[in-house]
Amino acid sequence: MAARLAMKDVNLRFGGITVLHDVGFDVDPGEIFGLVGPNGAGKTSLFNCISGHYKPGSGSITIDGQEVRGQSPAKMARHGLARTFQHPALQLASSVLDNVLLGAYSRLPGSPVEWALRLPRTAKADRAARDEALTLLERMGLGWAADVEADELSHGLHKSIELCRALMIHPTLLLLDEPAAGLSHGEVEQLIATVKRLRDEDGMTVVVVEHNMSLIAEITDRVLVLDHGRSLMTGTAAQAQSDPRVIEAYLGVPDAA
Repeated sequence: MAARLAMKDVNLRFGGITVLHDVGFDVDPGEIFGLVGPNGAGKTSLFNCISGHYKPGSGSITIDGQEVRGQSPAKMARHGLARTFQHPALQLASSVLDNVLLGAYSRLPGSPVEWALRLPRTAKADRAARDEALTLLERMGLGWAADVEADELSHGLHKSIELCRALMIHPTLLLLDEPAAGLSHGEVEQLIATVKRLRDEDGMTVVVVEHNMSLIAEITDRVLVLDHGRSLMTGTAAQAQSDPRVIEAYLGVPDAA
């Protein structure tokens, strides 16, 4: 079975600065995989390479065995990839339902002209997408907010709305960028349950960048630790937390006595 996501010898440079150096790892179907490391380690840059927002200078990125390096985010969605961002980018003056529906339009049939004319095919697809979005909001405990404008809701709910929007793409590979940032303890517990449910009930493969090591330890099967754009180690979260190289990368080398 091919890895759901595989990276090999990925390099990324901005001018004379090397951001990623020969990074590689595999993520199996149905796995929850974590990307961790100190600030500036290259985690978000790596995420942006996977999702098509950055184009690596060299290396390979495959989804289900298909080479996707350098493809646009829209094309990545056709490979079953969806992502969230550390800072949700919502249409704050629009309803929660309309924000969630934005995730569906990349896969709905019809040309822009057909949608503008509201032809029967597109009208039917729009009704089906709205029904699906409402069902998803109910499943995520947000059915009550469907008609509420996004700017009336909290940061934690914005994160949940963005996750719903990503799920409307029907992803098989979901990237979560700092999903616990700014959440309360109760919201983090709910997030943990949601991610596990997406894996267990929906068969989704999840890759998560997160500073919250308690969350990482709770939900991930394996992690990759990055340091200064290089792979430091791959293993379980417990192995990473006890690895002297990881401790040194996070805390620095102690001064000599």
